[in-house]
Amino acid sequence: MRRDHVDLGPGDAIAYGHYGRAVLVFPSEQGRAWDFENNGMVAAVAGLIDDGRVKLYCVDSGDADSWSDRTLPTEERARRYGGYERWILDTVVPWIRADCGGEVEIATLGCSLGAYHAANMVLRHAETFPLALGLSGNYDPATWHGWGELGDATYFQNPMSYVTHLGGAHLDWLRSRASLLLVVGQGAWEVDPTGSLPSTRAFAELLTGKGIRCELDVWGYDVPHDWPSWRRQLAHHLPRFC
Repeated sequence: MRRDHVDLGPGDAIAYGHYGRAVLVFPSEQGRAWDFENNGMVAAVAGLIDDGRVKLYCVDSGDADSWSDRTLPTEERARRYGGYERWILDTVVPWIRADCGGEVEIATLGCSLGAYHAANMVLRHAETFPLALGLSGNYDPATWHGWGELGDATYFQNPMSYVTHLGGAHLDWLRSRASLLLVVGQGAWEVDPTGSLPSTRAFAELLTGKGIRCELDVWGYDVPHDWPSWRRQLAHHLPRFC
């Protein structure tokens, strides 16, 4: 399997594969680019990679300087997340497209907090990212141990807020462009402390109500918020999209 590790300062990125659908992978909270490989996620879909059906582009999370820094008010966390978003758009996307040899569309994928990144990128930048696969996500940053007054920065990085008020031509365009698959279990840690199960259900209901393509897949009570679950879910769903 082809594996290329690059420094895209201020973060690292690793590419897996030689051909196929490009998938931008966000790690779990405060994770690094190599976490997907170290936790067996790359091995779980190695057949797709080796067969030239998919290429995974794994990046650092940037969470430690934004959403996970509880010393900062939520609004400042959101502003800093905007810097991470710019890194993805201005540095990571051109790197992926150069590697793929053209203006390819890029799917997104993430686990836990990474699922939020995957979904938010699609909803804010569907011209680049038309498809998101979110595993065990929580999609409401306003609930993430926040404090302080919320403003525009938080609003525009919170899908539960801005999707609620979508309308008109932009909503029509999103309906024609964006698709999201939201997967979650009902086992340990999916409710407490992560809030992933209720958040995923609420997010799916919001998207469906707005007419944005969304599939909700809820797994059983024996499926916890953890890497073994995500390996199974990825191996089950990814072949449908590549």
